[in-house]
Amino acid sequence: MEFWSLLIRTVIIYFVVFLIMRFMGKREIGKLSVFDLVISVMIAEIAVIVIEDMDRSLWSGILPMAVLLIIQVGSAFMTMKSRKLRLLFDGKPSVIIDKGKLNSDVMRKQRYNLDDLMLQLRENKISAVSDVEFAILETSGKLSIIPKESFNASENNGMDGHGAEGRESEGADSEHKLKPFNQTKIIPSKYRFEILPIPLIMDGKVQDESLEKLEKTRFWLKNILQEKGVTDFKDVFFCTIDHKGKLFVDTHDKKQR
Repeated sequence: MEFWSLLIRTVIIYFVVFLIMRFMGKREIGKLSVFDLVISVMIAEIAVIVIEDMDRSLWSGILPMAVLLIIQVGSAFMTMKSRKLRLLFDGKPSVIIDKGKLNSDVMRKQRYNLDDLMLQLRENKISAVSDVEFAILETSGKLSIIPKESFNASENNGMDGHGAEGRESEGADSEHKLKPFNQTKIIPSKYRFEILPIPLIMDGKVQDESLEKLEKTRFWLKNILQEKGVTDFKDVFFCTIDHKGKLFVDTHDKKQR
């Protein structure tokens, strides 16, 4: 009898945990934030305790898991509306390599060693730190690498005619999406590229912190948007600028300009 009770409890808890994880949303395990990871570990621990302790009621495990689900879903909705909360929960990316130079202080602060760095450089087919324009350690622990233009050019020269033509066509499409505007030297040389591309507007809200770092104003941003036919910040769902000064604008009607 005890065997069948254990089997039934296991099956029930399995489906409860499965449904909870489904309601938490689709996100790769390697990209979970610290908050999501803590919630997942707590749910797993509660599930194990309920299965092992036959004297406990199933509701003594299901109820806490449901509460954790409500906390996780509620925090997800709040962080969608507030970038400050997202940074609080998820943290900020860290610049490991800046224009071919290692930031040892940042590596020390993040407890990120050289062996980890070289491993991820090799995974991205980078053989030398000097070939990297920026390397950014994301909050998920993944290293995002932007190689220097000279490195990309040397790779393109090794391609055959068909490959070069394909890359040229791809570049043309990219230029269509990210059209540079009539400005030069947009990015100050002292700017730290913690986030690439740099967000200027997110869900209709101007990111004043980014503008301050770029030494620009809302008036400057409004003029740039007007050149692209956008008159109100609230009409913009997402607007970014990359380290080359190329602007990307996505309006709420999903039309890219």
